[in-house]
Amino acid sequence: MLILVVVITQIFWVKQALELRRRQFNQNAHVALQDVADRLARVNQVMQTTNPVEQLSAEYFLVNTNSTTQPELLELYLKESFQKHKLITDFEVGIYDCTTNRIRYGMSMSTKNNEKSPTQTSNWIKTNKYPYYFGVRFPEQSTFIAGSINSAIGSSALVLVAVCFFAYALFVILRQKQLSEVQKDFVNNMTHELQTPISTIRIAADVLNTEQIITQPERHKRYVQMVQQEIKRMQGQVEMVLSMAKAEQNALHLSKEYMSLSEVVQQVLAPYGGKVGLVTEGEERHVEADPFHFRCMVNNLVDNALKYSSDAPQVVVSMLYQRRRCVIAVADRGIGIAPEFQKKIFNKFFRITYGDVHNVKGFGIGLSYVKQIVRAHRWKLTLESELGKGSIFKISIPLDK
Repeated sequence: MLILVVVITQIFWVKQALELRRRQFNQNAHVALQDVADRLARVNQVMQTTNPVEQLSAEYFLVNTNSTTQPELLELYLKESFQKHKLITDFEVGIYDCTTNRIRYGMSMSTKNNEKSPTQTSNWIKTNKYPYYFGVRFPEQSTFIAGSINSAIGSSALVLVAVCFFAYALFVILRQKQLSEVQKDFVNNMTHELQTPISTIRIAADVLNTEQIITQPERHKRYVQMVQQEIKRMQGQVEMVLSMAKAEQNALHLSKEYMSLSEVVQQVLAPYGGKVGLVTEGEERHVEADPFHFRCMVNNLVDNALKYSSDAPQVVVSMLYQRRRCVIAVADRGIGIAPEFQKKIFNKFFRITYGDVHNVKGFGIGLSYVKQIVRAHRWKLTLESELGKGSIFKISIPLDK
């Protein structure tokens, strides 16, 4: 907030300084042109009006002379008066010819040197107020005004650069702090998630190492299956983390093959027993996809739906085969996701704290992994959710013609 105040203050003061210099330039121009008009009136022996100078635009002035004007004399008076009033800049002068109703004698000059050259005056603004007048344009007025406050602009620019560097450094520090906290949470979650299968495998190994287990084939088989399941679970977790890292580096390799999505989904849902329902509509068609990553993606969505559901979860996986696409939806009637979090949940390591379920297990990369796999397959992922009513994750898969 303080940085924003400093930036706004600097911009305000520079703007005020430019406006002050613009008013000062206009005042000096009025006074200088008034002097020229007075000198021309004395030379031509005519009565001069009270306010002969009229400003028609930011850089264009008209001067009433009440008589014809000699170009050479006008040039001399203009340069002398401008130098006297510190208007050291380029300017253009044109003299109005009442017989032709045109501004003639267009000349570009400067108080910085004695050079001059003809200039076009056909587009200059004319007036019907005066029969005799000349016009003066300052084409480099903005440059002249800005050059007069170069020091103020330079100091303001340095302040703004310093403020920008400070803001960037502050952003980097806060970003690094956030990443450090995210890394810490990820390591804690990863350690906690891996401790469970490791403990299970250790206990099973101790049991399998006893002599009595040999005489109990059913029990022996059950513990071997337990070890295999936990190893498979750990392998899936590690593979998911590696896949996320590869996806971020655009190095994720997909081993695609044509397969039955229904068969793979049924295999994924088998370990859940009757906790998850399956609904299939339409004529099934094979789809080209990576079997391993597709299986992990569906498993993540189902596992996530169960985690954030009540004690009696109602999770349904539906597969709708349409003419040009297949839509896989994982719906639950859990606690739902607030609108402000519905885009953030696909960010890596992002997790929502939900009151009494803030200790739900996980790495915080499940939905991010799903998004990466969907993107790698060039599919489409959408979310519909409402607090207290549940969520629906939909994956739209194009079908071959």
